[in-house]
Amino acid sequence: MKILILNGPNLNLLGTREPEIYGSVSMDTFLTQLEKEFSTHQIFCYQSNVEGEIINRIQVDDFDALIINPGAYTHYSYAIADCLKNVSKPKVEVHISNIYKREAFRQKSVTACCTDAVLSGFGLAGYRLAVLSLIS
Repeated sequence: MKILILNGPNLNLLGTREPEIYGSVSMDTFLTQLEKEFSTHQIFCYQSNVEGEIINRIQVDDFDALIINPGAYTHYSYAIADCLKNVSKPKVEVHISNIYKREAFRQKSVTACCTDAVLSGFGLAGYRLAVLSLIS
């Protein structure tokens, strides 16, 4: 299975941005671990700070399943939500922190209803749980 992990704004700063919330492991380090653990599957990652680039990447349609962490776009990007509605493949929304324990504006996801499942608050393990759910 070919799984695309698609990350929104500032996830390239993982490991240095607010480590008390997001941890101290970089996305590159974590992805290397994930790729080793699930070596029978192809896992690749794309990150962008630009909403349109995220939409364009989803529309490339070269994956079997999608794990998306839209970052701040979670809370207001109807454009990404509309794009996700048109993806008939399995898709899981992941949030490293528990968005429901954060500021009020972070507690709403306009993209979640366009995915098959949401994992929030499991740290980086949320990505691993998403992979497990997609391959089972």
